[in-house]
Amino acid sequence: MLEEQAEVEFTHDDGDRGLAGSAQVYGKALAFATRLYSTISDCWTLTKPEVNFLIALTTFTGFYLGHAHQPGHFPFSLLACTLVGTLLVASGTGTLNQYIERHFDAQMRRTARRPLATGRLRASIGLALGIALAALGSVFLAVRVNLLASALALFTLSSYLLIYTPLKRKSPACTLIGAIAGAMPPLIGWAGASGHLSSEAWLLYGILFLWQFPHFMAIAWMYRDDYQRAGYRVLPVADRRCAFVNWMTVVPLLVLIPLTLFPAFSGHADAIYGLGALFAGSVFLYHGSVLALQKSNQHARRLLLASIAYLPVVFALLIGGSAS
Repeated sequence: MLEEQAEVEFTHDDGDRGLAGSAQVYGKALAFATRLYSTISDCWTLTKPEVNFLIALTTFTGFYLGHAHQPGHFPFSLLACTLVGTLLVASGTGTLNQYIERHFDAQMRRTARRPLATGRLRASIGLALGIALAALGSVFLAVRVNLLASALALFTLSSYLLIYTPLKRKSPACTLIGAIAGAMPPLIGWAGASGHLSSEAWLLYGILFLWQFPHFMAIAWMYRDDYQRAGYRVLPVADRRCAFVNWMTVVPLLVLIPLTLFPAFSGHADAIYGLGALFAGSVFLYHGSVLALQKSNQHARRLLLASIAYLPVVFALLIGGSAS
């Protein structure tokens, strides 16, 4: 009887140790899975997916219009390769930009929660990820698309990281350099489709180039204190700030509207596109003018929303208008 009781007690004790060991293994596995998910999520955030949406849209527009007058079936596989390569380079550029600016991002409320700024993700991981994405995208474009598309993507990366990023801390002229680099996606798309650049490709470039000025002025005004706190000179000193924002908002919009109407007047797009582009441009100009006349974060935010809506509308109308 005593032997049976001892055997039962031993069995229970052994079972408890087994359960404890299983719980410990499960806890370690859960902690590892949580860390892995957090790391992947942070890496995804570093690639700036919200910016990549507009990059994909403008690259697609350039590719579609660049192939519009070429014979044969639409090359969906080439389009996919162009988009993937462009987005890889763009993701690498955004990641490397956050690596370079991680200490300054930590001083701004708008960017203080970024993975590298908070230290949630090691800086070495961000650097390695950025280099890997940019290199992979550049090589992928060169091998699967063409050398011109790859060269344009590399120019975008180098001008953005080596000129625009450090210039932000020195002069408001950084907006111009940033716009030069930021308007490249339609050219990459056009080059991917046709292997060369035409006047129509540069028209798309001009539209995106001019669009960036009011778009960024809205952001710069909303977060002017943040930028100043981190030592960024994206806006001039206080006594010239309002005039600078006015010029950099209204003048590009006044040029942008007739530029977007050119495809309709030249016969490359239909009347529906012309009317739609005119309406979208007028709404965009209205919000830009309101900010120029009365500075407030509310008006800047409305201009920002108008700019975000404007680009997909105009490019979608251009694709539809050119197809009809």
